[in-house]
Amino acid sequence: MCGRFTLRLPPQELQAFFDLMRVEDYQPRYNIAPTQDIVAIRQTGEGRVGSLMHWGLIPHWAKDRKMAARMINARGETVADKPSFRDSFKRQRCLIPADGFYEWKDVGEKYKQPYHITLTDEQPIAMAGLWSEWTDPDSQEVIESCTVITTTANSVMRELHERMPVILSRESWSVWLNSDLPDGQSSREALESLLMPFSAAEMQYRPVSRLVNSPRNETPDCLDAPSKRAENRLFE
Repeated sequence: MCGRFTLRLPPQELQAFFDLMRVEDYQPRYNIAPTQDIVAIRQTGEGRVGSLMHWGLIPHWAKDRKMAARMINARGETVADKPSFRDSFKRQRCLIPADGFYEWKDVGEKYKQPYHITLTDEQPIAMAGLWSEWTDPDSQEVIESCTVITTTANSVMRELHERMPVILSRESWSVWLNSDLPDGQSSREALESLLMPFSAAEMQYRPVSRLVNSPRNETPDCLDAPSKRAENRLFE
């Protein structure tokens, strides 16, 4: 599962790292939560661009936007066939940039400790995603939305959770973003082969403040080590 993540990289650095033609302006984020707008990278005729999209995919055929909150993640094992995602899997794939994500682990009967998971070299990551365009039948508002694809956890992540986001290597970005792949079993298999757990040897995690438990908290100290001060602030 991927339900919270961070993107502290300024837009200019994100543009350089992912070789983007342009990226919509955004503020660095420390506690990104579902149903918020997030950066999604897709391929266009002029190159890669980063756009802000609603986190929670709304299929183009949906009658309303209510299902978006349930569509923040798509399971890699079924994403090619599930009606909610299969159209986007064929033609509307994206990268969702982050520099880490959160997971929670039970450490007591009523207590979960949040952890921040990153690469060992602290470099940004590209999570595999899908996007869709939906038009509100009443207002005619056009909403672009996206979802994060998940897979089984590697040996590091299994200490926290059974699922993890699909993290794509730089070498696979172009294949994943290529919307001109021919239809057919070989293309599907090539894409599905990318939806695997990332190398455990290149990942790490550390405990952080429970401030991150609330999406209302959006400050750098969400990433502080657990402390009594942070616990007190959580309930202010």
